[in-house]
Amino acid sequence: MTNVLDRIAARIGHEPDATEPAEGSMGLGRTFMLWLAANMVVTTMLTGTLFVPGIKYGTALLVIVLGTLIGVTVLVLVGTIGTRTGLPTMILTRGAFGRRGGHLPALFNLIILMGWSWVQALLAGITLNYVVEDFTGFSSPVLFAVLCQTIVVILALLGHNGIQRVEPWLAVVMLLVAAFVFFTAFREFGLSGFLNIPEQPDVGMTAAIALDVVVATAISWTVLSADFNRHAISQRAGIVGTTFGYTASTVTSMTLGATALGYVFLKGGETTSFDPTVILAEFGLPLAVVIFVSVMATNTLVVYGMTMSYENLRPNSNYLRSALVIGLISIAGATWQGILDRFVSFLFLISALFVPVFAIMIVDYWIRRRGHYSPRDLVVSRGGAYWYLGGVNPIAVGSFIVGAALAFYWTRVSPLPIGATLPTFAVTFVLYLVASLALGSKVSRADDQAERDTPAAPEATTEPPA
Repeated sequence: MTNVLDRIAARIGHEPDATEPAEGSMGLGRTFMLWLAANMVVTTMLTGTLFVPGIKYGTALLVIVLGTLIGVTVLVLVGTIGTRTGLPTMILTRGAFGRRGGHLPALFNLIILMGWSWVQALLAGITLNYVVEDFTGFSSPVLFAVLCQTIVVILALLGHNGIQRVEPWLAVVMLLVAAFVFFTAFREFGLSGFLNIPEQPDVGMTAAIALDVVVATAISWTVLSADFNRHAISQRAGIVGTTFGYTASTVTSMTLGATALGYVFLKGGETTSFDPTVILAEFGLPLAVVIFVSVMATNTLVVYGMTMSYENLRPNSNYLRSALVIGLISIAGATWQGILDRFVSFLFLISALFVPVFAIMIVDYWIRRRGHYSPRDLVVSRGGAYWYLGGVNPIAVGSFIVGAALAFYWTRVSPLPIGATLPTFAVTFVLYLVASLALGSKVSRADDQAERDTPAAPEATTEPPA
């Protein structure tokens, strides 16, 4: 197996180690297309089906746009740190959390991305099964989910260079078919028909909750923002490409979902949200193509992101071997159909864990460190500028614990009418900023002493295979 992987690596080129600053290879157009394809995905589309008819169609569109603009701001701020340093998101968490403290968000990220891969593989499998059963009568959703995820893993083994080559074409296919769905829906009922769909408050959806869900979707993508934007050739390419690519894909996908379910409602069908077969029954093969292609695009990025997180935990691991093992686990997990019933809870779990992380990172880099991290000190095994107390920044960890606890309380125990994502971000942001100003000098003195006692030593990195 080792020889086979080495021969594959020799043919496709070496994927940079997560601890090696990446060289810019994505211009503005490539960055735009990558983020356009990234969130043109079945889960984002089905998220749009959660809003209608719970709230008015017009209100849903406004919430989708507003929530996306709020969320993409966080995504771009974190992604730009990746462009500046050349390092992935989970390595960058060390700047605020410490060399060892950064293991915590990296572990969370690995687990959550694995859940994403299972959800999307199952939805792709259900979609492919729907089409095959319609033509042949054969039905096995689990088998098709495994098949879809196997294709994803093969694409992910190509590394970021392979993803760059494939993603733009997938984005074009998805946009063309999405345009067909919009044309079909509005040709029959017109925009006025959708705007006049009566809201049904008994569904349990409100504009505030919908806004929270849209922002949480952006937070779920921010875990990968620096992983991809570290390959941008300039800050301008990263910022502009990400802003317009992510905004276009999210607004298009969620609007597509809201429109598709609104179309089912107007035709008198059963409006069950987050079920691809409900809208497939109306739009058939063209929408099935969008769902299948979107999973190929997005899950490839997810497996790549999981591998980057693992390399943060195990710096001297081999990319191809890590991607293969992680990919095999994602294939096996695609057989667990029960996760689909927990998708919304899963989305709010992501918010609870990562909203505090990104609030802390933004304060630490853009305010406390004034827009500067030392890439060398981020990747050393001991000492350096981000060693803090034994490799952990207690201010960041404490702020995270408070933020995560509040997110859980405001989501599960005493839900806020405005949702938990934005309040959690605001509280954690202010808490870490104030605590850093008040106590940061003490942590810095401990950091300086640790640096004198233990000289910085570089991590072992993986040599390119021969």
